[in-house]
Amino acid sequence: MAGESTRVLDRGDPAPEFSLPGTDGETYSPDDFRECDALLVVFTCNHCPYAQAKHPTLNAIAADYDDVAVVGINSNDADAYPDDSFAAMRDAVREGTVAYDAYLRDESQTTAAAYGAVCTPDPFLFANRDGLELAYHGRLDDAQSPDSEPSGEPGFEMRDAIDTVLAGEDVTREFAPARGCTIKWKPGNEPDYWGDL
Repeated sequence: MAGESTRVLDRGDPAPEFSLPGTDGETYSPDDFRECDALLVVFTCNHCPYAQAKHPTLNAIAADYDDVAVVGINSNDADAYPDDSFAAMRDAVREGTVAYDAYLRDESQTTAAAYGAVCTPDPFLFANRDGLELAYHGRLDDAQSPDSEPSGEPGFEMRDAIDTVLAGEDVTREFAPARGCTIKWKPGNEPDYWGDL
C-alpha cells in the first residue's frame, strides 16, 4: 500500500531524540551529528520499490555533501517483512546498495512515530543552528513512482533545500509530500496520526 507523508513536525521544531543501533555496530542519536551543518533523516527500508528507487539518490547526496549527514532509519515490522530485518540491512550496506552515513534500526517504531513518518522514503532535513531544527520536510524530487524519472537531477528538490541551509538561509520551499510504501507498523503500534490519514 502506498501513502504520502503528512506533517507532524513544523519548521523550526527540534529533531526528536532517538538512540538506535546502526548496521556498523554503533548506537546513534541526533547528538552524534551535531558537528555537521545539516542532518537529513530519511525513513526508508530495503523491500519497498519506492525506497529502492531512491537509494542511489541518497547515496549520491551522502557522497556529495561533506557537511551533511544522511541517516536512514528502517522502522518496518521485520517479522512481517523479513527483507527489512537488521541482518538484511547489514547486507544492503555491505553490498553497497545503501551507502549513507548511517543506517539505523527502529525496532520499537517509537522514532518513526515521534517524527510523524508515514512512508518510505520520508525525508526530514534539519539545520544545525542552536541545535538541530527542522528546515524542510518533503520529497527528494518530483519522481513519485519507482519507475519515473525526475525533471531535474535526482534529488534536486532536496539538494536545493540542503544548499539553502548550508548558505545559512531559511528554506522557503513549500511542503511537497513524499510518496512511498506505508510504514509497516507492528499490530497495535500505529500512532495517533495514522487514523487521520
